[in-house]
Amino acid sequence: MRAEHVRIYKSVHTWTGILCGMALFIAFYAGALTVFKEPLRRWSTPPAALVQPVPMDEAQPLIAQALATTPPAARVTLPLAGDQAIPRLEWQVRAPGADDHDESAARHYTATLGEGGSLQVREQPPSRLVEFIDVLHRVVGLPVDSDPNRWVMGVVSALYFVALVSGVVVLLPSLVKDFFALRVGRNRKRMWLDAHNVVGIVSLPFHVVMALSAVVFAYHDQIYALQDKMIHQGQWSQPSARPQGKPGAAPAHDPADMLRPSQLVQIARQAAPGFEPSALQYTQATGPQPMVRVWGKNPLGVSPRAMGGFAAIDPYSGKLLSADYLSGAQTTPNLFISSFFALHMASFGGTAVLWLYFLLGLAGAWLFYSGNLLWVETRRKAQRKGGAMPVQRRDTALMAAATVGVCIGCVAGISLTLAAAKWLPGRVQDLAAWHVGIYYAVFFACVAWAFARGAARAAAPLLWLAVACTLAIPASSLLGWLAPGAGAWADGGTLAVDLTAIAGALALAWMARATARRVRSGPQDSVWSARAEARESDENPAPALTQ
Repeated sequence: MRAEHVRIYKSVHTWTGILCGMALFIAFYAGALTVFKEPLRRWSTPPAALVQPVPMDEAQPLIAQALATTPPAARVTLPLAGDQAIPRLEWQVRAPGADDHDESAARHYTATLGEGGSLQVREQPPSRLVEFIDVLHRVVGLPVDSDPNRWVMGVVSALYFVALVSGVVVLLPSLVKDFFALRVGRNRKRMWLDAHNVVGIVSLPFHVVMALSAVVFAYHDQIYALQDKMIHQGQWSQPSARPQGKPGAAPAHDPADMLRPSQLVQIARQAAPGFEPSALQYTQATGPQPMVRVWGKNPLGVSPRAMGGFAAIDPYSGKLLSADYLSGAQTTPNLFISSFFALHMASFGGTAVLWLYFLLGLAGAWLFYSGNLLWVETRRKAQRKGGAMPVQRRDTALMAAATVGVCIGCVAGISLTLAAAKWLPGRVQDLAAWHVGIYYAVFFACVAWAFARGAARAAAPLLWLAVACTLAIPASSLLGWLAPGAGAWADGGTLAVDLTAIAGALALAWMARATARRVRSGPQDSVWSARAEARESDENPAPALTQ
C-alpha cells in the first residue's frame, strides 16, 4: 500500500479514536464489571433483604393471591434458586409513555405471605446499583438509558468500527514484523505503541463484535420498524386480534387453577434437556392470553439475553407456546440471531467465558486510554523543531487533562459507589439516587481537578484516589466481618468480588507509582512532566493549561 494512503488511514484512525475514546473507556470499563452482575448484586444485597428459599410448590398460594390483585399489564416474577423458589413475587409498574429501557421510570413492588397466609404487598425501591453501572456501559457514561442517549452510543460505536478498520489498515504493512513485538527500553512511546498494537490485534474479533452489535442495539427500534414496513407490510405493529376482554368483566381465568411451578419447570426442561431455570415470569395471568415465561440458562447452549432464555408456556393447560428463545432448543434462524446478543453479553460458555470477557473489557478500556496518551505524545514529537524546548499547545494539554479526569474519574466513581452499597441500606430512602449521585460527584470532581491542576500534577493523586476508592470495596466487607454492628456485612460466598477489587487496587497502585516517576523524571517538554508545567508557570502566570 502506498505511504500516502497509510497516512490517510492513520489520520482517520487517530481522529475517530480521539472523538470516541473516552466514551468507549467508560463503556468498556463498566461493561467489564457488568459481566458479573449477579455476584455484584449478591455482594451489595443486605442479609435482611434475603429470603430463605422454599420448595417451589409452596409458593403456589402466594402466586394465586398476588396474580388475582396485580395490574393486568404487570409482569410478575418468581425468582428461583435451583429446585427451590424465593417466596417473594416482584413486578414493576411504569408510567404511561415511559421508555421501556429507563428503569428510573418504573415503580417496584414485592409481595410476600404474612402470618396466617395474608398477602402483603409493598413498594420497595431497589438499589439499582448493578443496573446503573450497566446503564453507564450501554450509553457510554450518560445517566439515563433513553432513545437519544442510545443514538449517541450508536454514533460512538460506528466511529469505533471505523477506528478498528483504519487501525488494521495502518498496521498491515508492518504486521508480520511488529506483531507481538514489545520493545521495552528508554523509548516509552515506542513501548506503549507496541502494546497498543498487540492488544488491538489480539482482541480485534471481540472489538468488531462489540462495535457492530452496539450499533444494532442503538437503532434496533428503527431497524424493526423498517423491516415491518418493507417486509411484513406493517403486521408486526398491529395489535393482536385476540379478544382482550371488556373492562369490568370477570377474569377469564382463576390463578388458583394454574399449574404448579414445579410442573411448569418440568415442561421447560423436557423441551430443552440441560435447561436450568432461574425465574418464572407471569403475564396476563387472569386475562384471555395468559402466559408464563420460564427463564433460565443451558450451560451448553446459547442464551439470547444476559439473564438467559425462556420457554413461553400456557400456565393453565401446560401447552408450550414458544421455544424461540429457549436456550438449547432454538431453531437455526433464531439461534443465528441470538448468537449476536450472546456474543455481546457473554451469555454462553459458562464461567470461563465470563472471565475472558471481563479481561477483554478491561483490556479494551486500556486500549482507548493508551490511544489518547499516544496522541498526546505524538503532538510533543511534532512540535520539536530542533531549537528551543516547545511549550505544549492548548489542545494537547486539554486532551491530556480530559483523558486523566474522565478515565480515572470513572474508575474511582464506580469503585466508591460500589463500596457505598454496604453502608447505604437502612440509612437513606432512595438508594438508586444516592448511587448515581456518588458516582457523578466523584467523576466530575476528578475532571475538575484534572483541568485545574493539569494532567501531570493531577494524574498520580487521582490514581491514588482510585486506589483508595477500590480498596474501600474489600474494606467495607472486612469491617462488616469485624464489626457487624457498624451496619456493613460480610458474605463468604462473594469473596471473589473483594479479591478482584484488591487485585484492581494493586494494579492501580502500580500505575500511580509509575506515573509519579514519569512526572518527576520524564522529558521536560512532555505534557506529563511537572517540570514542564512549573517552567510554563514561571514563564507565564496563566494557569497550566493555557499558553
